[in-house]
Amino acid sequence: MSLVDDIEIKNLEEAVGRLSVNGAIYGEIRFHRNRSLNITVMNGVVLGIGRETKEGYGVRSIVSGGLGFASTNNLSKEGLNNALERSLSAARTASRGVKQKVSMSPARLGRASYFIKPKRSFEDEPIDVKISRLIEAYKSLKLSENSFKVSSVNIVYRESVEEKILITSDGALIESRTPRISVFYNISAQYEGKRANRWFQVGGSGGLEILEENRLDKLMNDDIESLYINLVKAKNPPKGVMDVIISPEIVGLAVHESSGHPSEADRILGREAAQAGLSYRTFYKGTRIGSRYVTVVDDPTIPGSYGFYLYDDEGVSARTRYLYKDGELGELLHNRETASIYGTTSNAAARAMDYRSEPIVRMANTYFVPGDYTFDELLEDIKNGVYIKKYMEWNIDDIRWGQRYVGLEAYLIRNGELKEPVRDVAFEVTTREFYTSIDAVGKDLKFYAGTCGKGEPAQGVPVWFGGPHIRLREVRFI
Repeated sequence: MSLVDDIEIKNLEEAVGRLSVNGAIYGEIRFHRNRSLNITVMNGVVLGIGRETKEGYGVRSIVSGGLGFASTNNLSKEGLNNALERSLSAARTASRGVKQKVSMSPARLGRASYFIKPKRSFEDEPIDVKISRLIEAYKSLKLSENSFKVSSVNIVYRESVEEKILITSDGALIESRTPRISVFYNISAQYEGKRANRWFQVGGSGGLEILEENRLDKLMNDDIESLYINLVKAKNPPKGVMDVIISPEIVGLAVHESSGHPSEADRILGREAAQAGLSYRTFYKGTRIGSRYVTVVDDPTIPGSYGFYLYDDEGVSARTRYLYKDGELGELLHNRETASIYGTTSNAAARAMDYRSEPIVRMANTYFVPGDYTFDELLEDIKNGVYIKKYMEWNIDDIRWGQRYVGLEAYLIRNGELKEPVRDVAFEVTTREFYTSIDAVGKDLKFYAGTCGKGEPAQGVPVWFGGPHIRLREVRFI
């Protein structure tokens, strides 16, 4: 019996063997169960409560260079056998038209079990207590001041437990259980005909301790204050070329979008072109992308992280991946298929959202490596600039080269000191301009939760992104 309830490993091993007997040079079976609870509260009123369990098998096989994937939520022996047959049939069909034969690169495969044990399990807490927590957080909010009003507050609480068993024909056997919590909120406010909104998400792997570390009432009240500053106190934004300090949340977003996504090997190969575009790394001929202060990594193994895992969904042992190192382009994110194409080894970037999803190349926890500057040291030699503390919107093109960020809460900098707030400040840069402009990096590393979307059919997986405060010189504000 497996450590995951009700699933016999022996039966899965026998099933993988049948893939090989029937002509597969590679076979893989993944049992994948996601159990979740969602609570939605709008303006202090419960709009919905939903529980969901998604469980089933995902089966992949390679026959004569063709890859076939099939899934089923029928956990019986007959249901699994049917999925095996459909995977083999799809692989045989694919092999007849494939131009480049699919293969899996050699890899360091694991035979291991890992289970995250939360400090405070959310499974033991009654649902009415969870609802009360959200309603009390809403009641703590300062919703109006003179003509400034918060028009809506939407809060979505989600807890989930993800359980997996992965067995491959070349030796991987991984069992895992990962509990996660996240809270997403969206706050809209208005003042004298002007409107602004702020959305935010916190999350991690573990239990209720995540909510204790990220107090919802404090976070939302702080964001309401940011909305108030933007709508009531802030002046018109500056324009022209000047220095800028950006906060960890903007740094995290930037590295996720302009370093992480363009480093996905399947995107570079063109497999995301129809849904999400290509990558500048397809055509960029240089190796240097930024100043020597720029190092960006993606690391699935950070304890408590929202994108945590120790082995990916192909059984490869996870490790830190250096996407940029000291301003130079680093490694790509690979699964075993793309690694085979590039003549390298997988760095454990294969992730699947659920049993119905095929493992594809994904990020986990992407961040800008901190330096040794304090915030005051970043400020002190800026004569004329801007500090952007929180963002309201962002855009990036489909090759991840041209990008734009708009601040929600931002301040002018004069002679090394923060001055009056400015609203809707916006700057545009290319990816290379962004990273080459960095001349100082703070020491205050922070992480932020998100759900990263990719693929067709679409898959959303939990991630962290983050970094410290950083300073950029001579950025163009529009």
